[in-house]
Amino acid sequence: MKLSNVIKAVISGMAIATAGIAGAEECKNPEVLRFSMIPTEETTQELTLYQPMVNQLKKATGKNVEFFLPTSYASVVEAMLAGFVDIGMHGPYSYVIAQEKDPTLKVFATYAKHKGHFQEEGPGYKAVLVSRSDSGISKIEDLKGTVVGLTDPASTSGNLLPRVAFTKVIGEDLEDHFSRVVYTGGHDLSAMAVLEGQVDVAFVATHRLDNVIDRDLATMDDFTVIWASPVIPQDPFVVSGALCDDLVEQIKSAFLTLNDSEEGKEYLKNVNASKFVAMTDADYDIIRDLKAAKDAKK
Repeated sequence: MKLSNVIKAVISGMAIATAGIAGAEECKNPEVLRFSMIPTEETTQELTLYQPMVNQLKKATGKNVEFFLPTSYASVVEAMLAGFVDIGMHGPYSYVIAQEKDPTLKVFATYAKHKGHFQEEGPGYKAVLVSRSDSGISKIEDLKGTVVGLTDPASTSGNLLPRVAFTKVIGEDLEDHFSRVVYTGGHDLSAMAVLEGQVDVAFVATHRLDNVIDRDLATMDDFTVIWASPVIPQDPFVVSGALCDDLVEQIKSAFLTLNDSEEGKEYLKNVNASKFVAMTDADYDIIRDLKAAKDAKK
């Protein structure tokens, strides 16, 4: 079933269920928790990768957990806004977009990443503009008239930072500086598009670029980093504001204690992280500032 139809069905069901009790405000305590995350190279691998997280959630809440595989950043936002998804991993930018539409959404945690090939230690990351090392494109001055790859319109490192921070470097909009601007649909797809010559350069998140290398699809030497952004907070894990407070605390505890079990440590190892760390809405104010700057350019 298409997401739009699922959401319509959920909204219709909610309307029927609440008919005749207008004004009643009861928190949501579902028998099944639905979890989703923005599309990454990890979500295209076996969903068994996430089984330790699911098991931890089941243990902490006493509920079944269903995984909803999205098609885009926007589909995670839409599913949460419609009440179809209870827990979601967003990109920083897509979270800010969602939270503007529903201020009750609550960010509670993010990954603390291990130091990797391009990734720095901690709960932050950078956007990097990379070229293929043998392309002859190695500095800002080489970029004029080339083809650039972006990730997704709601991506922080794959769209927002390029359109706000990087345009200050080149002094004009991306569409005016590059011969063509294309969306690839994913960070791994952007990296591979560079290697395969489909685009000349691409903006990729450091931890996502690491994943491509760790999967033996490329090596560090295949890429030249032309530009790097300031550090920004990692992808936020978010809960629906409709959930009961005690349930939210159980969910938060499940994530923050995941590294206490061997199974949880194995999961974190698979996503190149040491643990989950607590985050608040204010941690993403830097993204709001970037979004405001982008919106002001329209």
